[in-house]
Amino acid sequence: MLWIPTNVETLRERLRIATEAIRARDRRSPRVTVVLGSGLGSLADELDRPTRIPYGEIPGFAASTVPGHEGSLVIGEHGGVVVAALKGRVHLYEGNSADVVTLPVRTLCHLGVQAAILTNAAGSLRPSIGPGSLCVLGDHINLTGQNPLTGPNDEAIGPRFPDMTRAYDPALATAAFEEATRLGIEVHRGVYAGLAGPSYETPAEIRMLATLGADVVGMSTVAEAIALRHMGARVLGISCVTNLAAGIGREELTHEDVQRVAARARQSFGSLVLAMVLCIGRGA
Repeated sequence: MLWIPTNVETLRERLRIATEAIRARDRRSPRVTVVLGSGLGSLADELDRPTRIPYGEIPGFAASTVPGHEGSLVIGEHGGVVVAALKGRVHLYEGNSADVVTLPVRTLCHLGVQAAILTNAAGSLRPSIGPGSLCVLGDHINLTGQNPLTGPNDEAIGPRFPDMTRAYDPALATAAFEEATRLGIEVHRGVYAGLAGPSYETPAEIRMLATLGADVVGMSTVAEAIALRHMGARVLGISCVTNLAAGIGREELTHEDVQRVAARARQSFGSLVLAMVLCIGRGA
C-alpha cells in the first residue's frame, strides 16, 4: 500500500487522492463497478481495452493476502459500457478496518460509478441451494461487528443515518432474474449473513443463522453494500454458492474447495454478470 501523508485524515481527502491516482492512468468514467470475490476474478480478463492498476499503486488501497484475490483494479469496456472491476477484495479478517475494506468501492463511486455488482463465494444454509448455484441477494444480516459508517460523518459524502430498507436494489434484482431466465441459468433469491471470519462457522452458528432467516453465509460484501448505499449507489449482490455450510454438508470446508467450485460456476456466473453490466448501461 502506498504511503499517505499523516495529515490526510478525512475520507474526502483519501477519496480525492485515490481518484487522482486512478485518473492519471485512465481517464475513462466507469458507469458500473463489479467486485469479484473468491475464485471469480477471471471475469475481469474478459473486458475490452483494459487498464490494470495493482492495488499497491493506488494510495489507500490495501493489498489482498488471500489466494484467489489478485488485488488489482481493471478498467475496461463491455458492449460499450465502461466498467471498473475490482479483481479481488480485502477483508476484515486480514486485519483491515471497515473503512479500509470499503475505500475501493467508495473511490469508484467518487469516480462516477452509480451502480455496483457485488459478488462473493458463499456457503449455503439451504440444501436446495447447492454448490455451483447462484443466489441473488435481497438483503443481508451484518454480524461482522463492524460498520464502515462508524465515526465522524461527512454530509458531502452521504447522510449520517442512511436508510438500508433497500440495501440491494429491487429493480436490479428483478433484472437479474429476467436475464438469468433469458440465458437459461437457474438462480435463487436469498439473504446473506456476513460474518468476520476467517474461521468457517460452527454447526451451531449455522443453525442460528438459519433461524435468523439467512440463506447463504460469507465473510465479505456487507460493509461494501453499506458504504455504497451511503454514497447513493445502487447495489446488486450475487453469491456463488461453493459449499453447504457446516452441519449441512458432510465434507470438511477448505478454501481450495471454494475456489474450485467457483471456477466450475465461472461460465454461468460470468454470463449473468456481463448481461447485467449491459442492463445497467442501458439504464435498468
